Amino acid sequence: MIATSNKKSRLLILTQKIDVNDPILGFFCRWIEEFAKNFDRITVVCLQKGEYNLPENVKVFSLGKEENNFQFPISNFQSIFNFKIFKKLRYLSHFYRYIVRERKNYDAIFVHMNQEYVLLGGIFWKIFGKKIYMWRNHHSGSILTDIASVFCTKVFCTSKYSYTAKYKKTVLMPVGVDMNKFIKFKSSKVHKVKNSILFLGRISPSKNVHIFVEALGILKSKGIDFTADIYGDASPESVEYFEKIKLRSQEIALENIVIFHKGVPNRQTPEIYNSHEIFVNLSSSGMYDKTIFEAMACGCIALASNDNLKGQIDERFVIGEREAEKVAISLAGVLSLSEEEKQKIISDNIRFAGTHSLIILSEKLLVEMR
Repeated sequence: MIATSNKKSRLLILTQKIDVNDPILGFFCRWIEEFAKNFDRITVVCLQKGEYNLPENVKVFSLGKEENNFQFPISNFQSIFNFKIFKKLRYLSHFYRYIVRERKNYDAIFVHMNQEYVLLGGIFWKIFGKKIYMWRNHHSGSILTDIASVFCTKVFCTSKYSYTAKYKKTVLMPVGVDMNKFIKFKSSKVHKVKNSILFLGRISPSKNVHIFVEALGILKSKGIDFTADIYGDASPESVEYFEKIKLRSQEIALENIVIFHKGVPNRQTPEIYNSHEIFVNLSSSGMYDKTIFEAMACGCIALASNDNLKGQIDERFVIGEREAEKVAISLAGVLSLSEEEKQKIISDNIRFAGTHSLIILSEKLLVEMR
């Protein structure tokens, strides 16, 4: 038993990063805060840690990625030990040390997104008699994902189109939006800018930012009035992709209409959502990005190319095909709505987003891990 009505239990969480300032993974600190209400003790092992302020029953260990360099008195040794292979070996040694040393402090394991942790620790955890639960929500996967799932008691994902949705042991879960933070955000200094469009998230080909920019170019060519903001950082492998997008934006004369911003911590996004009328997400249906629900909670009309939303929201706002012309048509439709229509849609979306709240997720996880 992982948890009972009269006794809470102890959980080991494996994740990539613990840092409230991270634009992509900063939300996970809030997840841990909520989980901590349901467990006596939580031990977190992450690849990298930064700033965080977690409850007293949470202890965080890092594999050490935040330590950029090893310090040796002899420069030749330092250059040798900075090779990636040695860094990875160091991470591995820390990983095994933590999961073995802390084994009496956890009863079950919750692996967030990174199947590698299951592949590395699965056999040991089985020997220790621990139950393994993996959260993995993505359209792609491989034989390694399948192998990792074999070690798991259950696999969690939010999208029925996720690669991991095919397993019999998979349980579909709420997305996990901190509704208190988003729906209750109010500021007299923040008002929605009329005809404003927002794209917020990681900059990569899988997010189809290039299609979004092309759609905006079509709107401009038709003389439709709007402004747009793109918030996000590119990973090292996506820098060239991002530069091409910015260049294309200039080629189709969007430089005075579309503004590119750096990625921001999750705690700063409510103000950004609240200053825009429309939010666009063009990720695949296998992802089901949290940003869709965060934007809804803040009163944005969300347009998303995600089949999970069919039957859940007004289908005018579910983009069937990720093509610039299709996206432009959907955007033009929203921009032409009356204020009365917009308010009805916003109210419906807020109610729907509430069904994917972090509180509901935390409670369901506890039930599924019993």
